[in-house]
Amino acid sequence: MEEKYIKHRYDPILPSKDEWPVVKLARERKEFIKKVSDKSQERILNLTNHNPDILKEELETTLYREKLRVKQNPWVVDPDDESSFWNKVKESLLQVNSESKLSKADRLKEYQEVLQRITSRYSEEIASNFKHHHYKFTRSVVAFGFSRLLNAARVKGFRSIFSNQYSLQDKIQITGETDQLRDLATKGTVVMVPTHFSNLDSILIGWTISVLGLPPFIYGAGLNLFNISIFAYFMDALGAYKVDRRKKNLMYLETLKTYSKEAIQFGCHSLFFPGGTRSRSGMIESKLKLGLLSTAIEAQRANYQKGIKDVSGKVFIVPVTINYHFVLEAPSLIQDYLSITGQERYYKENDEFSTSYKISKFLVKFFTKGSDISVSVGKAMDVLGNYVDENGNSLDKQGRTIETQDYFISNGAVSVDSQREEEYSNLLGKRIVEEFHKINRVFSSHLVAFTAFEMIKSMNQKLDLFDLIRLPEEDIFLPYDEFKAACQMVYDRILELKKEGLINIAPHMKRGMDEIIAHGLSNVGMYHAKRPLIRNKDGFIVTEDMSLLYFYHNRLDGYGLEKLFQ
Repeated sequence: MEEKYIKHRYDPILPSKDEWPVVKLARERKEFIKKVSDKSQERILNLTNHNPDILKEELETTLYREKLRVKQNPWVVDPDDESSFWNKVKESLLQVNSESKLSKADRLKEYQEVLQRITSRYSEEIASNFKHHHYKFTRSVVAFGFSRLLNAARVKGFRSIFSNQYSLQDKIQITGETDQLRDLATKGTVVMVPTHFSNLDSILIGWTISVLGLPPFIYGAGLNLFNISIFAYFMDALGAYKVDRRKKNLMYLETLKTYSKEAIQFGCHSLFFPGGTRSRSGMIESKLKLGLLSTAIEAQRANYQKGIKDVSGKVFIVPVTINYHFVLEAPSLIQDYLSITGQERYYKENDEFSTSYKISKFLVKFFTKGSDISVSVGKAMDVLGNYVDENGNSLDKQGRTIETQDYFISNGAVSVDSQREEEYSNLLGKRIVEEFHKINRVFSSHLVAFTAFEMIKSMNQKLDLFDLIRLPEEDIFLPYDEFKAACQMVYDRILELKKEGLINIAPHMKRGMDEIIAHGLSNVGMYHAKRPLIRNKDGFIVTEDMSLLYFYHNRLDGYGLEKLFQ
């Protein structure tokens, strides 16, 4: 069956903007932050068994890690009072510790007061600053700005910047189960879980949500993006809540999970990247961070506990893959990956998007190149990974309706069972990874990069990955006819996988092999100073950067295609 393409803007779906959960949440922001703080304290106290000694240890660990972060890894976006806040926490802890006559109950009470200050601060830091008039303006700016850049690229002359000849949908293809997504967004709560390759993903997904006519989603966006003024504005306007990946302490992680769970339970459509951060290898994520993912399961169970049994209380998981011919950050991402894999523990946050000037320059370059993007929307699932129908009913593998609530019942009632929900999180994570691979769309650039790297690997079978990466580029030559034959072999296997519903392909992949190769070579890593793959003047296929070639090759990892070269 041919894919459906979104070629026009949908009218926004009901309800009206004043009834959007994200708007209601913004109106009740102060109360919601307090609720998140209180619920976070409750979770942490339960995890520490209401034991003052265990709570003290967690507070001291948090203090130590936060003071280290402030000293060694400060960011522009950090509050000005970071040092003074944590110094006051230190003073409070020293004061409690010095009072040896305090009873166990009194010590717990004193430590709880410190905990309350920390969770309140974290809740305020994480919380979205969504404003509807900013959202509407930002949505217009993104659509207008991107479209003008696109027309400047394709229409000759000065007037091109004002042309409407080409729409953004000509460049960014939205495919897949878009009708189902729109329908389900009117019935229950959607949690969108995209792949993550670039800092551009957040704005791209925001634009996609707008094009589909969906209400705004709340975002889990990396706090590092708020270091960049242009990104900070867009992220705030699009409803982003902040995720600071420098903070690994229990207090912060539980507050973040509580925020996500309460927002989903509030009915806010939510979006977060389950890989946790950008894929540094270029591979589709295979091991997901289950913390935020588990909050969707908690929210679903909580809705059932409240007696909300109809579809309005249903949480739907929608996988999305984003496909690029090139990723601006690829050179430093793959170096990070190789450093981590090579057991070098330290790597710094790369800085391709570190200033508004750099991102603006990139967007101009990006849209004035001929490269395409696709956003593939997968089938919606319930929180257990079962597909759902157009009415939101969960289906088993035989297509029979099943009751999701039954999975949360023990002793005749819906109950909290942390171990059970942990298993459900693992199951959901595996199902999302499966769906990522199914809805992934092969681009010509992925095909040529995969084939070239596997050919080089097969010619150097005694070398491990790191020795292979260090091969002198000037010594690597692939005869075109051999390369073409290998591409055809891989392509034929991809078509077999497509028939089995295990992968998809972009429209430009339906050409002859010579055209596919030419298209792939012209697009793969097209923005980089050193190209991962080119055809030289003598007709050989060569690389200028083996590590970049490996990065783009990795997009087709996980399908067993490398077996073709063994």
